[in-house]
Amino acid sequence: MSDLASRVEASIRDVPDFPKEGILFKDITPVLQHGQLFQEVTQFFAARCRDRGITKVVGIESRGFIFGAALAHELGVGLTLIRKPGKLPWDRVGVEYELEYGKDRVEMHVDGVSADDRVVLIDDLLATGGTAAASIDLIERVGGKVDEAVFLIELDFLEGRARLGDVDVYSLVHF
Repeated sequence: MSDLASRVEASIRDVPDFPKEGILFKDITPVLQHGQLFQEVTQFFAARCRDRGITKVVGIESRGFIFGAALAHELGVGLTLIRKPGKLPWDRVGVEYELEYGKDRVEMHVDGVSADDRVVLIDDLLATGGTAAASIDLIERVGGKVDEAVFLIELDFLEGRARLGDVDVYSLVHF
């Protein structure tokens, strides 16, 4: 494990029984509160992406917006947001996906990604992979190419990366 990954892991706070009983929530806010560490994470992800020809960062609601905005700024490229239904004000495209107990949907603006875009998808956590897989599907439906999906944390035991197809996946910290 790299020094950066070790420091990030040490900063992540475990919150038992949140948002419901039996879940151990991995709280990333201490990473965000530590300016130097947040900057190092952003620079690390940017270094991974810099030579890949990335033209667009796509952040998944909501903590993916934080990391996505910082990464897009560092790379000097645009940022597109993937949101839950009813949150985007303009023409949008969406995709429904299966959850363990039901369905959900993600949406983005119709002009959020073009056929010319090479995309890095970013979020704070990869768990079961449902939202990330739906986001990749959504980006590809409008012609974008997801070059890599990056996450601060991956919960390996949930095997979410298996749902992301042939997209390169990178996670800084693994639990």
